[in-house]
Amino acid sequence: MDSVQKKVLREQRPHGTVEFPLAAYDIGPRLPGTSVLFCHWHSEMELFYVTEGETLFQVGTDYFPVRAGEAVCIDGGEIHAGHAHGNAACSYNAIVFDANLLASSTFDTVQQKYISPLLDRTRTFPRHIKPNSEWEIKVLELLRTLIAQCSLESPGYEIAAKGLLYLMIHTLTTERKLCNRNEKDADSPLQFKIERLKLVISYMQLHYQRPIRIAELAEQIPMSEGQFYRFFKSMTHQTPLEYLNTLRIRKAADLLTQPHAKIANVAMDVGFEHISYFVKIFRDRMQCTPSEFRKRKFTTD
Repeated sequence: MDSVQKKVLREQRPHGTVEFPLAAYDIGPRLPGTSVLFCHWHSEMELFYVTEGETLFQVGTDYFPVRAGEAVCIDGGEIHAGHAHGNAACSYNAIVFDANLLASSTFDTVQQKYISPLLDRTRTFPRHIKPNSEWEIKVLELLRTLIAQCSLESPGYEIAAKGLLYLMIHTLTTERKLCNRNEKDADSPLQFKIERLKLVISYMQLHYQRPIRIAELAEQIPMSEGQFYRFFKSMTHQTPLEYLNTLRIRKAADLLTQPHAKIANVAMDVGFEHISYFVKIFRDRMQCTPSEFRKRKFTTD
């Protein structure tokens, strides 16, 4: 994958500030069967904590359900996504942070033994943390406290956040639960599948503003149309059209934050040829019409 392709798939949203690269998010509720986390990647680490319902997470080519009260760790650079799972709506909190936030100003013991291995993924958080043991319960409690501190942003929350992340690493170290996720062969079949998925998603990111045929997407890998359809659905749990429409709606939501942008123009700008179809898909993805979304946005602001 070349640098242009990787750049467009990479999430461009800033998380926190240059001085404090950490941000907290509260997402949901999302209806069963809907996407709660668009397929993407970023250089920061991310800790998810499901607060309601159940989410089917995708990390690379792995899929696993995460229930309320459980957490997931995503390392920087990992492609990931999430879908509401089961019969109930789901909600989650997320902490996104640059692991360099924890770096020492000098190459001391902490940097050498704990932070550098965290950055190169040779000693990182377990993927899926459930409240099944004392150490897991302790880590989850620290994570909930971290989320609360960052959500409130009360005076001194920055130092509390760093301290809580250090305490989580300490707990995982003493319990010998840190994981090495740098062992996978970059040329493995699974990694090859991920790179192919990134390639076709990058193509969608570049050309979403115009009609895109399945055959056109299949040519990027290359595969037959039928093979490509099955491959994409198995990797993302969405059809190519569902993914493309979700991408377009995300772009439309950004454009609708501009007060003078006309809804019909926004629909055309993100690749929809018919305003009625745009409104239908927008309502399906956002649980409101474009005009309702805009009204809520400017009322909240």
